[in-house]
Amino acid sequence: MVNVKKVIVSSLVLVGVMTGVTVLSAMAAEPLKVKSETDIAADLGILQGDGSGLTADYLNKPTTRLQAAVMSLRLKGLETEAVAFKGATNFKDADSVSSWNQAILSYLKEHPALGWQGAGDDKFEPLAAITAQQYYKVLLETLGYSQGKDFEYDSVVSFAAKNGLSKIADVKQFKNLHIATATLEALKAPIKGTTKTLAADLSEKGKISANKLGVLAKPALQLLQSTTLGSYLADDKGMTLYYFTKDVADANSCAGQCLANWPIYSASDFTVPAGFSSADFQALTRTDGKQQVTYKGWPLYYFIKDQKSGDTTGDNVGKTWFVIKPSNGGVAIGTKTDLGNYLTDASGRALYYYDKDTKGVSNCSGKCLEKWPVFYSPGIAAPTGVNSSDFGTIVRADGSLQTTYKGFPLYYWVDDTKMGDTTGQDVGHVWYVVDPAKFAGTKAVDSSVKTSKSDALGTYLVDENGMTLYLFTKDQNDPNACVGPCLVNWPIFYDEHLTVSGDLAASDFGVLTRNDGTKQSTYKGWPLYYWIKDHNPGDTTGQNVGKVWFVLDPAKITAR
Repeated sequence: MVNVKKVIVSSLVLVGVMTGVTVLSAMAAEPLKVKSETDIAADLGILQGDGSGLTADYLNKPTTRLQAAVMSLRLKGLETEAVAFKGATNFKDADSVSSWNQAILSYLKEHPALGWQGAGDDKFEPLAAITAQQYYKVLLETLGYSQGKDFEYDSVVSFAAKNGLSKIADVKQFKNLHIATATLEALKAPIKGTTKTLAADLSEKGKISANKLGVLAKPALQLLQSTTLGSYLADDKGMTLYYFTKDVADANSCAGQCLANWPIYSASDFTVPAGFSSADFQALTRTDGKQQVTYKGWPLYYFIKDQKSGDTTGDNVGKTWFVIKPSNGGVAIGTKTDLGNYLTDASGRALYYYDKDTKGVSNCSGKCLEKWPVFYSPGIAAPTGVNSSDFGTIVRADGSLQTTYKGFPLYYWVDDTKMGDTTGQDVGHVWYVVDPAKFAGTKAVDSSVKTSKSDALGTYLVDENGMTLYLFTKDQNDPNACVGPCLVNWPIFYDEHLTVSGDLAASDFGVLTRNDGTKQSTYKGWPLYYWIKDHNPGDTTGQNVGKVWFVLDPAKITAR
């Protein structure tokens, strides 16, 4: 094993990563000098965030028209003047923002030449979200280009690309982190009709310190887009970067001819895209003494058959080589000789399934979760060959979220402390890593009715998909007490071929023929219902509604 030494600068922590994970270790490597685009934008004073700074929450919020307008003023060196402005008029909806921002809106209204005339009916709509196309229009105008003269609105994206602005063109939901990416592009671009960059111009005006501009000349890793792969990481020339699944066990797994086909990526001073944490990029000294960059512990490589920017011919080669997706989409694949391929989180930490779980239901709670913490990552972008749609989410009874694979909950093992550990394999003969190509479910019977558990409610009945079942106390005297609108909110549960899990007695279940002729499954004589506001497995929002609706604990419920 080799040593990975942490990067100096930290920024946004990505999803799907558990903190405190120890990664590859052995010999020391020189520390890298890495900054993310959000770090740079903050250093330059271009992106300032909210009261808490450039938090992950702030960076992932949609960008508003007001924020875009403020950015246009900032890049023109007019923000201070606008904040101090005491105008007599303003837009009709100016009172929807703070007094500070009201001054800015008044300034924009009284300076229509700046291009912020509003959204119609004398309104500005300051909190409305913008698109990448709209922000590129702002940046083009900042660079001295004019709509109607140099470009038309419909051609903003293509015209921007001709002038060095293209990185966020395909973004569907424009967020604050994209401001950093697009604005840094603009700072490097020349002002119309000159060779002077926007950054140099702002420096001359005293808006950006000249000694901070050197970072803009550093090589920059970038996110490229593919219709088949989505977003993936490339170097500053657009050459794709890959990880090797066998490196999960030994960072020097690729040696000899392998390295001839998969050259290492080596750099010491570079920038990374907004949304990536600079601390996730580290330096690894290989056994041959060469230094290699790693991302979340995974050594980075090129593929010899990639000939030009945008080539991704190395993806899924041998089912062991994959492109680097943003945060690895929360999941990656590791490979060991004794286990084959198995799912890991983005940092190579093994994920497990519990053989006593059924589809949509976690049967690990309380003390069990102390040993087997849940894994959760939103928006999984799985490696090639693994279907992203096979990943889902359940809401546990305590309200927390857990990622599932093919409907089955995923967990960590507390004694796995670093990348490559799989000490949870076969614990109690019920815990196993997940081979995505072979996994088809657990041995537990996926019955029509089974039990789920939570610390708050204990054991309770759910259907085969993990949706909670309820009883209605008014059914004690009349099993048809819920009728009309009640049944709209509390749909009946019925399964003609009902099966039950091994911890339940089939004889406790029966069938009720309601007054309207419909059939309903019962438990110990109690008619069973769903609750319309439960949307996901694990939801128990119907508990104690009106003090007459309750989950059914098999050990506590008495026959009706």
